[in-house]
Amino acid sequence: MSYLDRIAECHRWDPEAYRPFTIQGVTLGRVAHDWARRLTDFPKVFQVTDAAVVLAPELDDFDSRSAAVHAVLLSFREAGLVPHWRGEDYPVIRRWGDTPPMKMERGAVPLFGVRGFGVNLNGYVRRADGLHLWVGKRSQTKHSAPGKRDHIVGGGQPYGLGILENLIKECQEEAGMAPELAMRAVPVGAVSYSCTREEGLRDDVFFNYDLELPDDFIPRNTDGEVESFELWPMARVMDTMRETQDFKFNVNLVLLDFAIRHGFLTPDDPDYQAIWEGLHL
Repeated sequence: MSYLDRIAECHRWDPEAYRPFTIQGVTLGRVAHDWARRLTDFPKVFQVTDAAVVLAPELDDFDSRSAAVHAVLLSFREAGLVPHWRGEDYPVIRRWGDTPPMKMERGAVPLFGVRGFGVNLNGYVRRADGLHLWVGKRSQTKHSAPGKRDHIVGGGQPYGLGILENLIKECQEEAGMAPELAMRAVPVGAVSYSCTREEGLRDDVFFNYDLELPDDFIPRNTDGEVESFELWPMARVMDTMRETQDFKFNVNLVLLDFAIRHGFLTPDDPDYQAIWEGLHL
């Protein structure tokens, strides 16, 4: 196996299996053909053709669009078709900073192929024997990727919350980290990917942060989403990524970005350029 296998896992999808989801002429997602057929039962909300799924133009403002789609999604939830309902809304946008025409229940976002955003924190410690990274193990009760290895902190970006504000919140919930410490995190860029998963089409952008942590800091989960934490030397992180699928599939992109920026992957690696290119759509 190789790092390129980890990247390939994040870019597997067939454009022919989807049709565009548009609002006021702007494509904001992609809907699988079988899901599009379900939407034909709601002609006052969706105009479905073989070419596209169009939000009804009569829904002409943020509130009316959000409410109408939410009502449809509630009916799907009752039918068991949105199994990972989160009770949290995402903005429906292609680029962070755009004005969203509506918001959507997070659990339904992959069903419409709408772009999701999130934050991830690389929490690391410098020791005499080199750089170490805090690695979490996801709870066995998590809806997605139970028991997989993860970052010290990571989370989706809900509607109405700033990026740094969300990071501070996630740091407290997932690692018991005080806001004063979390605010020292350094923004270091983003990774992006599109792939078909069990939950639908994942089209995600993650904003990444690095935080050098005190040697005596011990993360403590407070929301039940993390089973345990371990401080790993980077050599173990790199070997685990390359040789196993122990990390949650999209976590690998953030870790590979970290490895490049901190010199654990260099241009002498024959796959260096392909790895770097694979971190972004």
